[in-house]
Order: sequence, then structure tokens, then C-alpha cells
Amino acid sequence: MGIILVVYTKHQHQCVLTWKRGFMKGYVNTNIGEVSINNDVIASYAGSAAIECFGIVGMASLSMISGLATLLKKDSLSKGVDILIENNEITVKLHIIVAYGVSISAVAENLIENVTYKVEEFTGMKVKNIYVYVEGVRVVD
Repeated sequence: MGIILVVYTKHQHQCVLTWKRGFMKGYVNTNIGEVSINNDVIASYAGSAAIECFGIVGMASLSMISGLATLLKKDSLSKGVDILIENNEITVKLHIIVAYGVSISAVAENLIENVTYKVEEFTGMKVKNIYVYVEGVRVVD
């Protein structure tokens, strides 16, 4: 089976994005100082929020050799998430595997809402965009 790729943005548009890997950290200013949040921390949190959603079997990692999607274990969720922070706004790319028989658009909409809410509450920063890449479909018992 090949890779299924569907991209939905937070604003219900399908699009193609030229992606640069971001090395910036997020910063939150408080009344007693500044908090720096590493991208890997945000990626792990976003991955955890994603797998809570109905219809999500798990996060995916693509094999560079075969091009096949691999279901990630719970301790590797951040590998299925890319984070880019620019001007203290977060862009999230989620690589997911969905359950067979679910509505991908409904799952993506729910996923975007849940991850946006949880990441904004967790970081104190605005989520600018979320891109959802459906990398595979699995039959769930």
C-alpha cells in the first residue's frame, strides 16, 4: 500500500507548504521572567494530544529508505510531529495514521481543534497553522 497524503490546515484549506525545519525556540514572557520552550517539548505534547483524538491510530514516521509509514510507539510521538516557531507563533505538522472506515475530514477537523487548544494552553503561544498528513490507514480491532 502506498502513502496516502491529505493536507488540511486550521482554516479548512488544502494546500502545499514549502517547509523549513525550524530551530527557534518559543519564548513566553511572564511578570517574573522569560520561559524558553524547546521545539521537541512542544512536539511531544502535540503528539500526545493528537493520539487522544477519535480515529487516530497513532503518529507516523516515514522510512527514508522505503518511503513507508511506520506506526510510532508512545515514547516516540515527537518523531511524527514537526514544529516551526516564527514570531512566537507555532506551526505544527502532524503525520498520522487513521483508523479504517473513519471520515478523514472529520478526524482532521477534530484533531486540529484539539491540538490547537491544548498546545496554546500548554505554551501560552498562538498556533498559527496545523498541517495534517495522513500517512496510512490501519484496521483497528
